[in-house]
Amino acid sequence: MAAILVSTMSIAALALVGERPSLPEIVSWLDVETLLLLFSMMLLVAIMAETGIFDYLAVFAFEVTGGRLWSLVFLLCGLTAGFSTFLDNVTTVLLMSPVTIRLCEVMDLDPVPILMLMAIYSNIGGTATPVGDPPNVIVASNKAVIQAGINFSNFTLHMALGILVVCVQTSLQVRYMFRDTARLRLQEPRHIQDLRNQISIWHRAAESLPHLSKEVQVVRERLLRKEDKLRRQLHAALRHSSTRACPEDTFHTTLILLKDKYKIRDKTLLLKAAVTIAFVVVVFFLHSIPEFNRVSLSWTALLGAILLLLLADRADLEPVLHRVEWSTLLFFAALFVLMEALSRLGLISFVGGLLQQVVLQAEGRARLALAILLILWVSGMISAFVDNIPLTTMMVRVVVTIGSNPDIGLPLPPLIWALLFGACLGGNGTLIGASANVVCAGVAEQHGYRFSFLQFFRVGFPVMIGHLLVASVYLLLCHCVFTWH
Repeated sequence: MAAILVSTMSIAALALVGERPSLPEIVSWLDVETLLLLFSMMLLVAIMAETGIFDYLAVFAFEVTGGRLWSLVFLLCGLTAGFSTFLDNVTTVLLMSPVTIRLCEVMDLDPVPILMLMAIYSNIGGTATPVGDPPNVIVASNKAVIQAGINFSNFTLHMALGILVVCVQTSLQVRYMFRDTARLRLQEPRHIQDLRNQISIWHRAAESLPHLSKEVQVVRERLLRKEDKLRRQLHAALRHSSTRACPEDTFHTTLILLKDKYKIRDKTLLLKAAVTIAFVVVVFFLHSIPEFNRVSLSWTALLGAILLLLLADRADLEPVLHRVEWSTLLFFAALFVLMEALSRLGLISFVGGLLQQVVLQAEGRARLALAILLILWVSGMISAFVDNIPLTTMMVRVVVTIGSNPDIGLPLPPLIWALLFGACLGGNGTLIGASANVVCAGVAEQHGYRFSFLQFFRVGFPVMIGHLLVASVYLLLCHCVFTWH
């Protein structure tokens, strides 16, 4: 509603200054390629979700890690990041969050920090490919970007290498931030609580015995020995609780219950969905070969969605279409109208002019380095507090303006990489920085767990600063190699 209202107001502002666009003209402002690509990927994910593969993989992570805390956390986050590279990260978080909350509940972990980390990793993984994160979709579908020679393959190559380094930095930083594993626990694990209760009972029993006879003293000593044995077990349990999220004695029982509840519901459909998505991804990469670049990314994804609908034998499309996020598509459409209206009102050229003036202060080789750092940090810091989708919609026009200015003489691709790293990774800074963060918070609240803006800020903002520092070094190294060649 906010996007629709603001875009309507922008059209009203155009009317006030003498421009009255017709309805067909407003419709022509919509980026059909972006909307079609998002719609097609949503169809693919909606059908694949019916198989139960996302729930199954979460339980598989629990089994493989043996209930060990950090192994489980990083594997869950890794799965989320992996899915987000080729599937929409909002949808991935939406599908992975419920079973993650269930895993946390059976292991006495606090779901809130785990979900925050999953949202952060989903944004990181989505940055690697043109279809993983909405800002990437917007940039990859831009006509000027396509004309600059940026295709699926070189996009993924440049971004994925940097994202691998960012993943390492994030894992090390998160491990340090949560070095006190008590911050990841909802309360003390049940087996530790049981040991404390038993120690209390045996201690009270020993203290209640009078010191009257030798026989009573023998019984008292046995009670104290039992108490001492339980205390040693407690110390051992506390020592190992930092590496094991689930008690070893209940691990197998919990695993059986989870496997029974979360299993693959339709193996045939899963095979069809896997083949279709693999086909779509292969064709995405073939776009880098001119002889195979006959249809756009969006049409490739749509053909893949139609193929999966045929293979799944869906006679009725209503259930599948109900799972498409129409509000998200409408949100994008309203933003495209808003950005075109702002462009006609002169805001885009004004912001671009300011950035160009700063870039022109540098000379020679330093100019490109300054432009890269400026775009990266400006887009990163702003996207932490403004949703990165409208920011990218505006900034891609600004960056194209800078890259196409002959007076500045800068190549467009390095500026595009800087924009994408800043807009996508900057979204990890706050709760409202990226759509995946908001969706994750909504799922948590539905299950009775609520995390505030400040809670996410304390984790996300330091991680985001680390992202931008690593991305700065990576982009400058690429710039040095580019300049040397």
